[in-house]
Amino acid sequence: MEKNGNNHKLRVCVATCNRADYSKLAPIMFGIKAEPQFFELDVVVLGSHLIDDYGNTYRMIEQDDFDIHTRLHTIVRGEDEAAMVESVGLALVKLPDVLNRLKPDIMIVHGDRFDALALATSAALMNIRILHIEGGEVSGTIDDSIRHAITKLAHYHVCCTRSAEQHLIAMCEDHDRILLAGCPSYDKLLSAKNKDYMSVIRVWLGEDVKPRDYIVALQHPVTTDIKHSIKMFELTLDALISFNKRTLVLFPNVDAGSKEMVRVMRKKGIEHHPNFRAVKHVPFDQFIQLVAHAGCMIGNSSCGVREVGAFGTPVINLGTRQTGRETGENVLHVRDADTQDKILHALQLQFGKQYPCSKIYGDGNAVPRILKFLKSIDLKEPLQKKFCFPPVKDNISQDIDHILETQSALAVDLGGTNLRVAIVSMKGEIVKKYTQLNPKTYEDRLDLILKMCVEAASEAVNLNCRILGVGISTGGRVNPREGIVLHSTKLIQEWSSVDLRTPISDALHLPVWVDNDGNCAALAERKFGHGKGIENFVTLITGTGIGGGIIHQHELIHGSSFCAAELGHIVVSLDGPECLCGSQGCIEAYASGIALQREAKKLHDEDLLLVEGMSMKNEEVVSAAHLIQAAKLGNTKAESILRTAGTALGLGVVNILHTMNPSLVILSGVLASHYINAVKDVIHRQALSSVKTVDVVVSNLADPALLGAASLVLDYTTRRIY
Repeated sequence: MEKNGNNHKLRVCVATCNRADYSKLAPIMFGIKAEPQFFELDVVVLGSHLIDDYGNTYRMIEQDDFDIHTRLHTIVRGEDEAAMVESVGLALVKLPDVLNRLKPDIMIVHGDRFDALALATSAALMNIRILHIEGGEVSGTIDDSIRHAITKLAHYHVCCTRSAEQHLIAMCEDHDRILLAGCPSYDKLLSAKNKDYMSVIRVWLGEDVKPRDYIVALQHPVTTDIKHSIKMFELTLDALISFNKRTLVLFPNVDAGSKEMVRVMRKKGIEHHPNFRAVKHVPFDQFIQLVAHAGCMIGNSSCGVREVGAFGTPVINLGTRQTGRETGENVLHVRDADTQDKILHALQLQFGKQYPCSKIYGDGNAVPRILKFLKSIDLKEPLQKKFCFPPVKDNISQDIDHILETQSALAVDLGGTNLRVAIVSMKGEIVKKYTQLNPKTYEDRLDLILKMCVEAASEAVNLNCRILGVGISTGGRVNPREGIVLHSTKLIQEWSSVDLRTPISDALHLPVWVDNDGNCAALAERKFGHGKGIENFVTLITGTGIGGGIIHQHELIHGSSFCAAELGHIVVSLDGPECLCGSQGCIEAYASGIALQREAKKLHDEDLLLVEGMSMKNEEVVSAAHLIQAAKLGNTKAESILRTAGTALGLGVVNILHTMNPSLVILSGVLASHYINAVKDVIHRQALSSVKTVDVVVSNLADPALLGAASLVLDYTTRRIY
């Protein structure tokens, strides 16, 4: 004790509320009692320990030869939500007097029960240090909230798994005050299995029962859905009756709904059924032997997913009460236990199996670690706990300069040729734009994106623009939820399975959104263009390729595999030209800039492209622009190619009208104005009369890709659902 500067024994108060938490606290209590030169132990008993219906389990504490300093009757009967609240209140009324008399240096509190919350609240308000056992774990129901609330009140933490330790750190708890010790009950479990167990089995299940030929059932109410948990318990009992194996059923805990569960047991005659033994309590030493040699354990107790794994006993975990707990391979989850057949099938799968023993929750050496941790506590340290929050920038939201800033987004457009970054205001004004050639390799491209974004973000400060986030428009198939480019178009090389969000967000410390360029064009129209206020519309981009986006009921459609609105790959001819996607007859194979360039080269190679008024330099590359110029100057072959391209695009639009029935079609991109008349003509000739009245317009947005990327950010900041 000299190490921590304490000149007296550490006075430790251990408060236990029920049979479950005592199984975890007892090994620690034995360890404290065994070192009287370092510790003074005071035991406070409350909760269901003192209720006859739950077995008067305080007696096992006395049988373990512990002196109980105080017994507090804190349970208000009723077994409903109000009774739980009243029980917490009653404990809060009674505990201050006890703690004033005991004056402990530290109180040890276990787990996630409502009684434990009252203990932690009382101790924290009375300036008593708290050591919390089993913080950081995850499970279902209200227990999660209570456990994390106790964590916030506690000064020291003993956790059982590496994940729980990481959760505590993520909750801003001081790493120096967290001990990864393992579960104290494992100190007993791992040495218990080989003890005499046949006599225990005979006492609780009968003389004729053999090991691995019986079931242990322990099911508690789920306080956030009492009605469903009672129904699930009824189905469980029906399945156990049908399964026809000897079963030990333990009564549920004192939570709201327990009274109704007991009624279900009695209604089905479980207490008098020849295959069942219904008991209120089994001493922990004997309970260990029973689950260690059972053919199966069923229910929703944390014991099933935690302690039973030490023996490899099969477990069926029912419902959501333990959702999120780490489990071994011995646990079969039946999360939606809504039919008797489903539970019966789980019993048939699990009963009698033997799994490898699991040590997820401990290695049998938790208590020595905890005692060493207790000895290291320095009572001279300030009592007020500190939270280890991650570093954040100073909040300047009330500074006048900050208020006057223009809220803006960084927009990135990854095209087949150019890489562009722009600062875009909330009103859709492009404040400043940066353009570079798009590198050919992944590493160079990502480096350039980061460099351009950093430069733009720095310049935004000088322009009095507050950057809210980064939006990225890119070709290919994109998972916008994860910010990953799944598959690239052939126009952008080395651009598949690329996580764009993480490196850019890490570098700029800003949120990042990523989406397909066609989707971004649709978002741009929804926020800034013809689509503003329109419930259902489609945008078609006519550029190097053909893409698009669909807005349905004001929201963007991504599709189940993020492949919606690949409008350029609508097939309009079974024997048409080959498309870059590998298919034939796609709109893109007819009407894209690449397709027009292909046809222009064919004409040029045959000396059929140039007409009077046109000229080309020797080194000049033939492009779609030359084909359009030739058509304008009367080249009939060029006119025919453009007419075919416009017809193909029009047929694709007719298919879209018949599928989605939008009220507006917006043609966007450099070729839109050349195609609009042809598209309208095809709609007039080919579409059903009910959709012929659709509006078809050319986009009035100068830069839909950048504006769409910006809207990914700006829509979120204005609380649009996206």
